[in-house]
Amino acid sequence: MKFNETIEELLNAPEGEHYEFKEARNKFDIQETLKYCCALANCGGGKLVLGITDSRPRKIVGSAAFEQPERTRKGLIEKLHINVDFQLYEYLGKRVLVFEIAGRPAGMPVQADGRFWWRQGDSLVPMPAEELRKIFDETGHDFSNDICPGASVNDLDIEAIEVFRKKWMEKSGNTSSKNLTIYQLLNDIEAMIDDEITYAALVLFGKRSSLGRLLPQSEIIFEYRSSEASGPAQQREEFRMGFFSYYNRIWELINLRNDKQHYQDGLFIFDIPTFNERVVRESLLNAVSHRNYQLNGSIFIRQYRDRLVVENPGGLPAGVTLSNIRDRQSPRNRRIAQIFALCGLVERSGQGMNLIYELSVKEAKPLPDFGGTDDYFVCITLNGMILDKQMLLLINKIGNERLESLSTDDFLTINALFHEEKLSKNMHLRIKNLIDMGIIEKISRNKYVLARSLYTAAGKSGVHTRIVGLDRETNKELILKHIRKNGNEGTQLKELYQVLPGHSRTQLQILLRELRDEKKIKLNGKTHGAKWVLT
Repeated sequence: MKFNETIEELLNAPEGEHYEFKEARNKFDIQETLKYCCALANCGGGKLVLGITDSRPRKIVGSAAFEQPERTRKGLIEKLHINVDFQLYEYLGKRVLVFEIAGRPAGMPVQADGRFWWRQGDSLVPMPAEELRKIFDETGHDFSNDICPGASVNDLDIEAIEVFRKKWMEKSGNTSSKNLTIYQLLNDIEAMIDDEITYAALVLFGKRSSLGRLLPQSEIIFEYRSSEASGPAQQREEFRMGFFSYYNRIWELINLRNDKQHYQDGLFIFDIPTFNERVVRESLLNAVSHRNYQLNGSIFIRQYRDRLVVENPGGLPAGVTLSNIRDRQSPRNRRIAQIFALCGLVERSGQGMNLIYELSVKEAKPLPDFGGTDDYFVCITLNGMILDKQMLLLINKIGNERLESLSTDDFLTINALFHEEKLSKNMHLRIKNLIDMGIIEKISRNKYVLARSLYTAAGKSGVHTRIVGLDRETNKELILKHIRKNGNEGTQLKELYQVLPGHSRTQLQILLRELRDEKKIKLNGKTHGAKWVLT
C-alpha cells in the first residue's frame, strides 16, 4: 500500500482491511468517517476512499463530501490523536477524495466516541477484548498502569487533579465531568483501578511528600547555565510532585531567558523566540511519558543561552531507534500517555517528535540532536538559534495555507533541498506532492530544486540558477561525449534518451538546440532518421 496511488491502482486495490470504499456521492457522515478511520488505524492503517464504489468492478461515481478536506483532516487528527493525510483526484470531471490513515502506535489502540472500533468483514464492531489485550502487550509491561502498594487518594494533590479536570473539559467539551467526584474521575481516566492508585496517578497528581516516600525518582530538575563551565548552575529548581502541579512553571522558567531573534520581510519585522513553547512542552511530555520509572535518576532540563538539553533515564523504548524515532511510536508508560491525550496535552498520539521537527524547519533552526543517547539515557538537544534568516523568508513565501497541508517529510524535504543535502527515501515519496503544490521543480532524473520564486523571495535566486545551470552543463557534456564516441555515424534522438533517462523529448531538444547554437553539433537529415554529429 502506498500513498500517491493512481486512480487505476485504487480501482484495482486488493480487498481487505486496509481499504474502505464509499460512494458518498453527495455527503458522508463525519461520525461514520471517524469510526472507519479509527478501525483502519487499529488494523495497521489504510485508506478511506470516497467517490468509488466498493463492489467489483469498481466504478468512479465522484463525491462531493467534505468540500474542505484540510479542515476535515485536522478534525480527524484532533478526535483520533493519529496522523491523517489526504489526496484529491479529478477523473473525467469526477472528484475522488482519499484519506490516508496512519497505523496506531504500538501498544495503543485508537478510539472514537469512547470505543475501540474494529473491522469485521464489511462491518464496524467494537474491538474484541482478546485483540485489545494483544495490543496492550505489544510494548511489554506498562509500569504506569501498575497499582502502587500503600498509596491512597490522600497521597494525591487535589489542586493538580482539578487542573487536569479543567483541561479535560476544555478538550472534550463535556461539562458533565465537572460533577464527578475525585474517585469517579480517577476511575474514569483509569488512574485508579478498582479504587486503587496506579503509578500513573502518582506521577501526574502526587503530593511532594508522597512521591518522596513512594516514588522518589519521579523528579524533574531544571537548571539554567550561562556557560559550559562546571560548577553550580545559575538557577536550579527541583520538582518532585505531580506533573499537573508544575508543568506550567517549567515553561515560565525557560521563558524568563527566552531571547527574541529578529528578521525582516519587506516592511514587516518578525520576532522568533529562541525557545518555541510548543517544542519545549512536547519535549517535556515525551520525557514524562517515556522515561523508565523503575530506574533511579531524574529527568534533567538544562537551559543554555542558545539551546535546551533534555536528559531522560531509561534509553529508547523497545523497537525505537534513532533512525526510526519519528515513525515508530512506542510509549513506555501508556497509561500516562493516554491521560495526556484525554486532556489535549498530546495533540497527535505518538506524533510529538514529528511536531518538533516541523517547527524546527518552520523557524529555520537546526533539527533536534540526539547526541549522547545510549542504552541508559535519551538526550535531546534543541538548538534555538536561527541557522539562516533567508530560510525564514522562503517559509514565509510558501504561506500558511500551504504549510498547514504539509507532512513532516514535506518539511524535511524542503529543508534538505534548501541546504543542498541528499534526499532520503521517504523524502522522495513526497516529491510529486510538492511539485503539484509548486514548491519544488524537477530538473532531471532524481534531481530536484526548490521553485525559483522561493529562492527569489529568500534573496537566493542565484542559487537556483547555479543548481539548474550546473546540471544543464553536465547534461550537455554527456550528450557531447556520446555524440563524439559515435563519430561520423552520428547519433539519433532515441539514443539520447538512454544517455539522459528521465528527460522528456522537449527537454532533450532544448539541450541539443543550445549545443547547435554554440556551433558544437549539427543535425544531418530531416526525418526521424536524422542524426546529430560534431561540427
